[in-house]
Amino acid sequence: MIIDVKVKPNSGRQDIKKLSEKEYLVYLKKPASEGKANAELLKLLTRYFKKHIRIKSGVASKRKIIEVIE
Repeated sequence: MIIDVKVKPNSGRQDIKKLSEKEYLVYLKKPASEGKANAELLKLLTRYFKKHIRIKSGVASKRKIIEVIE
């Protein structure tokens, strides 16, 4: 499954909001430097979906394409 994720780093909270079937808004505590926000995003989405997660594109962007591996 492929989903579109908009990330809000350094927001002071961790939260996932489902906007539509394939679109999510994710708030992260970590800043977007040195890959900290991406690591937190992967950990949070892995717990949410209970599956393996991979960033397909957008590693350096706030909009990411994420693959949820079945």
